[in-house]
Amino acid sequence: MARTTGSHAGITGPKIRQAALRLFAQRGYAAVSMRSIAAEVGVQAGALYNYTPDKQSLLVDLMRTHLDGLLEAAVPDDGGPLARLQQFVAFHIRFHADRPDEVFIAYMELRNLEPDNFVEIEALRRRYEDRLEQILRDGAEAGVFEVADSKIVTLAIIAMLTGVNTWFRQGGRLSLEEVVAQYWDMVRKAVGA
Repeated sequence: MARTTGSHAGITGPKIRQAALRLFAQRGYAAVSMRSIAAEVGVQAGALYNYTPDKQSLLVDLMRTHLDGLLEAAVPDDGGPLARLQQFVAFHIRFHADRPDEVFIAYMELRNLEPDNFVEIEALRRRYEDRLEQILRDGAEAGVFEVADSKIVTLAIIAMLTGVNTWFRQGGRLSLEEVVAQYWDMVRKAVGA
């Protein structure tokens, strides 16, 4: 497919992704049209199809990119369960602190995925959740944690950590490191360590 005259794939493609990310996070996927994304970028609506087949593909690409980056950046499992849990908590908060739009989309827009896309994205999310669940299981087996249901505790911890993005702002009352320390204390207590 030929590009629109004056467009540059290396510039327009990323602009489309950024505009879609911003608009999906602000308005919600269902309320955003391809026409509104095009207007944000400053191209004709038809030009978007040189870069993405459709709005659903754009959403999936944004989610996949975020989750792939999350999985690639995740800290290795070094040390015992307590140290690994502390590393997970700190990593999760720090990684997501600068990505509020990506986090919103990755966690709140699952409902708008078509079935095959949902399966793909949910599998990526599960891979990340499984890392935490394995830490909790290892800690329970070692007698370090008191965890009755590792899956429920996993989901509760991730929800709590991800919630930081709804209120934390750089330059606010607490520094990011103070937030990490307080959340680590809450998570540690939640698992009985």
